[in-house]
Amino acid sequence: MTLAERLESAWYGVGRTPWWTAPLALLYGVLTGLRRALYRMGVLRSVRLPVPVVVIGNLTAGGTGKTPLTIAIAESLRRRGYRPGVVSRGYGGSQREPVLLGESPDPAVVGDEPCLIRASGVAVAVGRERPAAAKLLIEAGCDVVIADDGLQHYALARDVEICVIDGVRRFGNGRLLPAGPLREPLSRLARVDFRICNGGAVAPGDVPMQLQGGQVRSLVDGQHRPLADFAGQDVHAVAAIGHPQRFFASLRSQGLQVIEHPFPDHHAFARDELSFGDDKPVLMTEKDAVKCQAFAQPHWWTVPVRAVLPQAFFDELDDRIRKVPARRGGAH
Repeated sequence: MTLAERLESAWYGVGRTPWWTAPLALLYGVLTGLRRALYRMGVLRSVRLPVPVVVIGNLTAGGTGKTPLTIAIAESLRRRGYRPGVVSRGYGGSQREPVLLGESPDPAVVGDEPCLIRASGVAVAVGRERPAAAKLLIEAGCDVVIADDGLQHYALARDVEICVIDGVRRFGNGRLLPAGPLREPLSRLARVDFRICNGGAVAPGDVPMQLQGGQVRSLVDGQHRPLADFAGQDVHAVAAIGHPQRFFASLRSQGLQVIEHPFPDHHAFARDELSFGDDKPVLMTEKDAVKCQAFAQPHWWTVPVRAVLPQAFFDELDDRIRKVPARRGGAH
């Protein structure tokens, strides 16, 4: 196991974190707390956009299901007459300057998650400076900006905050990085507008979310098949996401015999890494498929999922967006 794997295992109940993580967590807490205070006092300035901004993020390191939720919210807003756009840092890509994504973006340049969101038909802009990237969306006609993984990015002022929680792992040992999985203290939850619980146990005040998907899609010809067609078969399951076990468990729940191949989150795949010496089906997440499309093989399949949430959540989100006052852009 790598150091990162050992730490993550300890965060969620298997073993202890090393002694040296405690002083680093203390230092991390002091620095991040100071940064938040500087934004509150106006020493560091947040950019306020002329359109409503919805921030989606999490408190823990690793994946919680933010990208499927981002797509679901964008689709809901479009059905209600909005023109939403998504701004992302583009993690895993090389792009630094703000850019509006075209029809066929390169995940090596702009990151895998932005490519997946763009493939859903939503306008996407990436850049290290998210306010500048968000302004490209507004210039392109977007009237709502959704910030993917932006909860801790205080340079972009927000009107609605949504925190996504892994319903199975929750917050682990409840400690800050690197002694635990938390990016911010648990007290931060009191200030968000919505807590979305992805699977697992739903706590009071959480909005339940389920990731559903019963189809697979060929990376070569786009053919769709029921996932149930693979029940009882040995399949290679590939996942370079924040919590690969969630993907593996979802396949096992459908009766598949899973051979696990976890990779680091946002891993850039090479063709040889997915050559397993046999012709068994290779199943992967959508986020990984966008990086493997260029060298896909006939027995490679992706497993699309969609986020399912109560209608009342989308109604309340719509209500909050409509109540955001009209304004001009600037800093505050």
